[in-house]
Amino acid sequence: MDFRFGVVAGKAPSGAEWAGTARRAEELGYDTLLIPDTLNTFAPFPALAAAAAVTSTLRLGTYVLSAPNRPPGLVAWEAETLQQLSGGRFELGLGGGRPGAERDAEVLGAEFGTPRARIERVAETIAAVRKLDEAPPVLLAASRPRMLRLAAAQADIVALGLRPQATEPELARTVSVLRDAAGERFDEIELHLNVAAVAPSPAEIPPWASRMVGGDARAMAEAGGIAFLTGSAERIADLLCRRREEFDVSYIGVSGLFMEQFAPVVELLRNA
Repeated sequence: MDFRFGVVAGKAPSGAEWAGTARRAEELGYDTLLIPDTLNTFAPFPALAAAAAVTSTLRLGTYVLSAPNRPPGLVAWEAETLQQLSGGRFELGLGGGRPGAERDAEVLGAEFGTPRARIERVAETIAAVRKLDEAPPVLLAASRPRMLRLAAAQADIVALGLRPQATEPELARTVSVLRDAAGERFDEIELHLNVAAVAPSPAEIPPWASRMVGGDARAMAEAGGIAFLTGSAERIADLLCRRREEFDVSYIGVSGLFMEQFAPVVELLRNA
């Protein structure tokens, strides 16, 4: 598939600065603005609606909505509203709940449930959204077999939820599981990977990036962690082209803190 590029951002000091982030992402040629679903970030739907109001081509996505924390009908209602308000630019990202999402569920008064119940809630939410007259594309975050099987059957986009320190062999195994589960449908699925840091070299990754990934970011990058892109824009572009060829990964999400650093790569790969 053609490359697509997203900016992952969750908060700003003011509405004006949030709008500025969205406009800047669009100016730099990014395809999507992606927002996490945590109590430490903006509430996804109103934040994306605000971003839609100040952009014209930028697509908008949840990355990813914790399905156990919301009734399926509520998600469908919110998704349909945002799809209409944005002129069809919304992409619904769903997951079974990241580590720590159970604490958010408790604060929100939701029943987080068992792993099986959470996957069932994801499936119920997809079903509710697919009934909409203007249903958005659905992204599922998946890394383990049960969620990969659901993604193989239901998702338009699969965000490969691997650890930041995961290396290419682990990526290859995960894609293989998805490919086997999807069969002929695999070629219709867009694969997404998230990037935690971009720098000229591992040694130049900012120290604060380690807090974001829960470990030594520089060491993870040195060891080949797939969430870290280091080197010149040309070198990174070549790496992403190879990964697309070998692993079918064509959709790259980048932390908004590295939006400017990654922009030259976006320009290089825009028509690749």
